[in-house]
Amino acid sequence: MTLFRLAVRPPSSNTFSPSCLCVAAFVAVTALLGASTQAQQPGLEPTRAAHAMVVTIHHDASDAGVEILKQGGNAVDAAVAVGFSLAVVYPFAGNIGGGGFMLIRDRHGRTHFLDYREKAPAGASRDMYLDAKGNVIPGMSLVGYKASGVPGSVAGLTYAQKHYGKLSLAQDMAPAIRLASEGYVLSVAEARALESKNLTRFPSSARIFQRDGNFYKEGDTFKQPELAETLRRIAKDPTDFYKGAMAKQIADFEKAGGGLITAEDLAAYQVKERKPIKGRYHGYDIVTAPPPSSGGIVLVEILNILSGFDLPRIGADRSAAQVHIITEAFRRAYMDRGDYLGDPDFNTLPLKQMANEKYAAAWRSSIDPVKPTPSASLVRPADFMPPPPQAASVKESTQTTHFSIVDKDGTAVSSTYTLNGGFGSGVTIEGLGFLMNNEMDDFTSKVGVPNVYGLIQSSANAIAPGKRPLSAMTPTIITTRGHWFRRGKLAYVMGTPGGSTIITTVANDIISAIDNGLNIQQVADAPRFHHQYLPDRLDLEKKFPVPPAEELKAMGYTINRLAVADEKNPGVWGDSELIEVDLKTGELLGGHDSRRDFGKAAGY
Repeated sequence: MTLFRLAVRPPSSNTFSPSCLCVAAFVAVTALLGASTQAQQPGLEPTRAAHAMVVTIHHDASDAGVEILKQGGNAVDAAVAVGFSLAVVYPFAGNIGGGGFMLIRDRHGRTHFLDYREKAPAGASRDMYLDAKGNVIPGMSLVGYKASGVPGSVAGLTYAQKHYGKLSLAQDMAPAIRLASEGYVLSVAEARALESKNLTRFPSSARIFQRDGNFYKEGDTFKQPELAETLRRIAKDPTDFYKGAMAKQIADFEKAGGGLITAEDLAAYQVKERKPIKGRYHGYDIVTAPPPSSGGIVLVEILNILSGFDLPRIGADRSAAQVHIITEAFRRAYMDRGDYLGDPDFNTLPLKQMANEKYAAAWRSSIDPVKPTPSASLVRPADFMPPPPQAASVKESTQTTHFSIVDKDGTAVSSTYTLNGGFGSGVTIEGLGFLMNNEMDDFTSKVGVPNVYGLIQSSANAIAPGKRPLSAMTPTIITTRGHWFRRGKLAYVMGTPGGSTIITTVANDIISAIDNGLNIQQVADAPRFHHQYLPDRLDLEKKFPVPPAEELKAMGYTINRLAVADEKNPGVWGDSELIEVDLKTGELLGGHDSRRDFGKAAGY
């Protein structure tokens, strides 16, 4: 067994405080350093482009983005093209019936964050998913008409085009309309996904996506004429979706099925421009998602805790020694996530306290260098945070999608959007051809009842009319360190789907790139690990190497190596779609997550 010393970075103005000194005094006496799992795979090379780059989960959507960039559009135009194209070619999560976030950094270095998250209908109520005895009705918030929030994707994408794009909406939407009308060829994975029982439940969904039981096969061309016509109507007049004939069509269909979304709900929907969360980490500036995403502030808290450690000296990428320290940062930040976060329009959130570097240093000093801290015994550092509100559960699905774009002028877009569950609520709007979200499941259904993912969340996320549910989506842009007299240079564009694992995946992507020196393709493909405070276990992707997993178990972790008992299950989560800028040459490097073989990084 190899000995190692817990490496702590020297003091600096933004990453260290006196309480960090007690960490430096620890000398670890157990655990092997292990070997970097990715550094030993030299064949993992990024896609390279001189001018612009688009990275998405679907090759047709990536091509749509590049097509718009070559026509003179900027990264926002390309993002609009990708967003609408994914609604066609990736109905599992791409959507016009859902919502999400878009982070923009323009060529001048100014940042903008668009919140087009779904909202609870006016008819929603705190206990709407409980029976007469106060128990949660299984599936009611997941499947069917009552599971949907007011969709925001159309508003968000068209708002982005109007305020930050260069081309017309019709130009940006042309690739999506073409893909819907002419069709696209299905891979084996895509064809199998369309056999979802979630779609079979509803006649319109079964007709469009499953040919009423004559399931699509690999190599088939999937055409969606109803969706193509809907997209044409949006391109001609996007207000039709929220205040016109289309809005009435949606509302009438929802009412007929017992749903809550009305024409008034649609007319009242608004995109929110919010101030991004900002942080610093080892020479870089981090720009990321603010609430109602929990992702950005929890990411910054994690990185603040880790900023006092010299992770490469502790161990190699994915070594047990390094994973231990990172996991303990995850544990502490997720405790705060569960206790405090919700919709900022309805709650006062302690964001400054969570981002406080002295608070991070206090957390850092509580990390034992040789063994995990049981979550049940974890004590929050005193005198930093207000008393937490009453605890409650939150549901959060893993079926989301992310894309990253950089144009020839250096404008960057990091965008994550979702239907929530795979194929959302399963309900397709008759005559319009698009699936509705099941985003109401992201709210707290009942105080004090852990959900299927075990996530614990404050009552700040309780259902209320007009409220936006808490999310973990974490679109992130990273630059070199800026100063008051000049902005930093674009360095990375990052993000992933994955429900509660989104934040830890983005954190690990940042650590692998900045601390451990992996190239951006190796970063995208690196084995994943996750800890969310409760349940108190360390989740490992099935491809995570066994030796460090065994070492972590020996340290005292409860290990959950996902799907290891079922080798037919891929046992993966997330889908990192990443871009790195070579700071010396300006070359763009794309990393598409190889877990999804129908996506790609594309550029010119």
